Amino acid sequence: MRTSPRRAWLLAAVAAPLLGACGFQLRRPPELAFRRIALVMPATALALELRRQLAGSGRLEIVSDPAKAEVVLESPGEQRERSVVSLTATGEVRELQLRIRFGFKLRTPEGRELLPMSEILRQLDQSYAEAAALSKEQEALMLYQNMQSDIVQQVLRRLATVKI
Repeated sequence: MRTSPRRAWLLAAVAAPLLGACGFQLRRPPELAFRRIALVMPATALALELRRQLAGSGRLEIVSDPAKAEVVLESPGEQRERSVVSLTATGEVRELQLRIRFGFKLRTPEGRELLPMSEILRQLDQSYAEAAALSKEQEALMLYQNMQSDIVQQVLRRLATVKI
C-alpha cells in the first residue's frame, strides 16, 4: 500500500510539534543571584578549576577582597585519600578506593551564613595490578580529575540555589 504525498506531508506536519516537545535543552551555566564573589581557600587544583568555572560564566566577577564581594565562598581545602579495599590471597593489592572530600560554606561579607558548612564526598573504586603500577597511577590521576570536575559542578549547582 502506497501513501499519497499529501497524506505524508500531513502526517509530518502533525508529528513535528510532538517531536520538538520532549524538553531537551543544552546544559547552561547556572544562574547565580549575585555578581561578585570572593574565594577564600588554598590554591589547590579543585580551587583553580572552581575559579575557572566561575570566571567562565561571564556574568560573575571574582574579587580578592572579601569586603568588596556580595558573597564569600570559604573552604579549608580538599582532602584526597586512597585506601586499600581488597587484597589477593598472596597479600597484593587488588582494589583501591579513591576519595576527594571538599568542605565549603557561603556567607556574606558581614558574616551572615547563606550556606552552612557542607561537605561533598566523591569516591571511586579502582582495580590495581602491581605489574601495571605506572599506568594505574595515571588512571588514578584521571579518576581524581573526573571526581574534581564533578565536585565543582555540584558546588555551582548549590551556589545557584542561594537567594540573597
